[in-house]
This record gives sequence, C-alpha cells and structure tokens, in this order.
Amino acid sequence: MTETTPIDSVQTETPRTESPHTEAAHPPLERSRTHLMVGGVAAGLARHTGIDVLLWRLGFVALTFAGGAGFFLYLALWLLMPAAPAGPTDRTNVLDEWVERLRARFTRQNAYVAR
Repeated sequence: MTETTPIDSVQTETPRTESPHTEAAHPPLERSRTHLMVGGVAAGLARHTGIDVLLWRLGFVALTFAGGAGFFLYLALWLLMPAAPAGPTDRTNVLDEWVERLRARFTRQNAYVAR
C-alpha cells in the first residue's frame, strides 16, 4: 500500500504590475466638438466612459420625459464640462459660444473668491 502525502504547493508571488493611469485608459471629461448634436455633452461622456453615445442621449431624453431632470442635468453638464480643444474642422454653434462666455465669467469670479 502506498501512502499519499500531501503535496506542498509552492506559492510564488507574481509581482503586481499596476497599470498607471494613462490618458488612453480614461480620456479627460470634456465636451466633444466633433460629434455634437446640441452641446457635445453626450459625446464627451461617451468618450470618457466608453458607453455608446446613443445610450447617453437616450438616457437624457428618458430623464426629460420622466420629469424634466434630463433637461436640467444636460444644461448643468454643458456649463460645467470644459470643451475639448478646437481643431480646424470642429463645429461650433451660437449656443456653445454663449456657454463658453458664461463659463469663463463664472470661473473668473471664482478665481477672485479663492484669493
């Protein structure tokens, strides 16, 4: 009869290689200038999170019909999210220019308060 002895398993630790946070992993949260329908908020969120832009747009529409929160959320994000750097072929609209002026006014006032 043979005796079975428990096999001691040798556990070796593998060095953990944590991936550094790179811009390719999560692009910055900013409004898109290339894929905008109204203000580029949904396209910016899609780029940042990796969720399809159509789902973001449907979510805003659903929240709007479910009580109006989607409209106000979209406006708030439009004001709070910075715009992506403009390229030579990027589109802008009159509302986007107005939002940028309004955003610049608020950030300038906040700079005075911080001093």
